[in-house]
Amino acid sequence: MNVLAELLSEISRELCYNPRSLYKQVSVRMTDGTKPSKVRKLEVDENSVGQRIDNFLLSRLKGVPKTRIYRIIRKGEVRVNSKRIKPDYKLLLADIVRVPPIRVANLEIRIPTPELKQLVQESILYQDEVLLIVNKPSGLSVHAGTGVKISLIDVLRDIYKDEYVELVHRIDKGTSGCLLIARNAKALKQLQAEFKARTVKKDYHALVHGLWPQQLEEINLSLQRSPEAGGERKVYVAEQGQKALTRFSLIKRFTRHSLVLAQPKTGRTHQIRVHAQFAGHSLCADEKYSSIEQRKQLSKLGIKRLCLHAHSLEFTHPESGQLVKVSAPYDERFEFALNMLSSI
Repeated sequence: MNVLAELLSEISRELCYNPRSLYKQVSVRMTDGTKPSKVRKLEVDENSVGQRIDNFLLSRLKGVPKTRIYRIIRKGEVRVNSKRIKPDYKLLLADIVRVPPIRVANLEIRIPTPELKQLVQESILYQDEVLLIVNKPSGLSVHAGTGVKISLIDVLRDIYKDEYVELVHRIDKGTSGCLLIARNAKALKQLQAEFKARTVKKDYHALVHGLWPQQLEEINLSLQRSPEAGGERKVYVAEQGQKALTRFSLIKRFTRHSLVLAQPKTGRTHQIRVHAQFAGHSLCADEKYSSIEQRKQLSKLGIKRLCLHAHSLEFTHPESGQLVKVSAPYDERFEFALNMLSSI
């Protein structure tokens, strides 16, 4: 390792923040499960039109078991416009939903700290009345799941309180960069239709092991998910899997690593990561698809985050019809990894 690399490694240890400690900063408040709620009457707005009544209640009665919700619907305790309904009833605009008094189980409510809220607020790249684009920090899950204490969507809902905010798509926990959020149900439906039609242009930057061949421009291999112990999933190339296409182009080669542009044309889980690994160029610091030895070597240099960044999104605005393109700058740790690998 040369002098510059040693200096950068030292800087990483001294200055680079540890996002895991930041994301663990959530305060916990317990609900009082001994007190039943009062009768509530909720008016259906345009964001809930077409939603089934059971799903509507599930989203609003946090901590109430699904079986209990179906029971109060069946018994007629839940009414719409003073009439009994079935669980598959689809809500109409201005419907009045009667929600009976119900005792909610003791429930931990996790609240993001001011530091985490500030980080997310400072990561907003673009916003208007119908959508948001966030430069998602690496290490922060986009939604709740097993072992996830707090997610990006939780933080946004805390910031925007009673406003509508929903994920249009997802990116991996370790990936940083552009993430699209809808601010009303109509925008969500239109934007998700764009993703389904594959008209959204997604550019990712990835740091990979080895010297990426200039002529390797496309990987068209089907992928299949495989359950693992502990509920984790890995993805592998399989002829019987779902079709997956990624286009690649070399941005820059270093001594032993490369920076590449990856453009997924399908939206499979871990698609870029698995295609790159299959080509013999696994992503740097990839805990699932790079070798233990590769990760050890990078860890010694201070590189521990998955080196994948959702660099830009280009799509049609659901309201104006105009083309929108937003790019996300690298965070400090991706920039550090880039500088480190270019110096050795």
